[in-house]
Amino acid sequence: MKSTAGNTGGIQKKKMNGYVGFSNYPNQVHRRSVKRGFNFTLMVVGESGIGKSTLINTLFDSKIFPDREEMPPSAEPAKGVDVTSMSADIQENGVKLRLTVVDTPGFGDSINNEDAWQPILENIESRFDAYLAQENRVNRSKISDNRIDAVIYFIKPTGHCLRVIDIEFMKRLHTKVNLIPIIAKADTLTASELELFKAKILADINYHGIQIFKPVSDEFDDPETVADNREILSKIPFAVIGSEKHVERPDGTPVRGRRYPWGIIEVENEEHNDFIKLRQMLLRSHMEELKDTTDMVLYENYRTQKLLSMGHVQDNNVFREFNPLVQMEEEKRAHDGKMQKMETEMSGVFQQKVNEKEAKLKQSEEELYARHKEMKSVLEKQRSELEEKKKRAEVSARPVTPMEQQHTTKGKKKNIFSGF
Repeated sequence: MKSTAGNTGGIQKKKMNGYVGFSNYPNQVHRRSVKRGFNFTLMVVGESGIGKSTLINTLFDSKIFPDREEMPPSAEPAKGVDVTSMSADIQENGVKLRLTVVDTPGFGDSINNEDAWQPILENIESRFDAYLAQENRVNRSKISDNRIDAVIYFIKPTGHCLRVIDIEFMKRLHTKVNLIPIIAKADTLTASELELFKAKILADINYHGIQIFKPVSDEFDDPETVADNREILSKIPFAVIGSEKHVERPDGTPVRGRRYPWGIIEVENEEHNDFIKLRQMLLRSHMEELKDTTDMVLYENYRTQKLLSMGHVQDNNVFREFNPLVQMEEEKRAHDGKMQKMETEMSGVFQQKVNEKEAKLKQSEEELYARHKEMKSVLEKQRSELEEKKKRAEVSARPVTPMEQQHTTKGKKKNIFSGF
């Protein structure tokens, strides 16, 4: 085993020196798939009599839809749009296919076709809901997949622009299904009329932002596949005819087609119509892509919106790649942030305590000053009283002089005689 490239993103490309055997894995998948068989669900939408049954029977070369005379008669015609389905097990070269065709009788047949798309949309969403319910079960070993893999929409060959019902239908359903528009009964238009009609249809589709299924090539496709995809893309929308009968060419060769007074139109002749390209895209080259788009794009978008509307929120951290160094850095940043927050909180608490203590000390100081001033006033008053008492005591304790005694006697005599 030799290295053919350096270390790129932690992965080394190696060249094997001998045969190991894992290159046989696609054959294992092929054998298992053939053994299990395949499922394909196809919906056809269009007015009655536009050729839906004939085209499906022609596509699969089987009697998928019974003849009108074989269908059970109904007491009265159905009102509105009805959604019916029929399944058939068909086999080709040992490959088994469980084909389910969903028909929409009544679509576009009423005078007022407002909301004619609603029963069809509800049927498609109910199939998504049924698949989602099975995914959420505890035991998912047997999941029945009846989701619509493709919708063939039959456009009436008017030669003009798309009708309102055509635009409204495709706008409502283009995000839920793989939409494949076709021009039915293309033999009613000339080649120039078909070319102009296709251009008008594509212009309307682009103007209204309608998504239709288109084959896409990637870097792994070989040049032949890329060329085939480019040719298929150039034929969209497919102008097709269908026929379950065989007619003879002038040389006696039987072909599937229709006979007219002016000649024969062959179903499987690419110069006459696009039936071959439709069948090639639908069955031979892009059936798996149709199923993958339904599963991984259309259904996933519906599932996401459905779960979000039910209140489910996804934690994207669960799906991140685990890197210990990155996690340690994140934990360190989180710890530093936590410590910084705690330090800020403690500093705030400390400052608050200091402010409270300072306010309390200031209040105590003011109270002490007031008490000191009051006590000082009381002491001054007491000192003054004591000084006065002291003076009086000194005066009373001092001996009386003759002069003071004489003055005192005179005063008394004067007081005695002052009353007379």
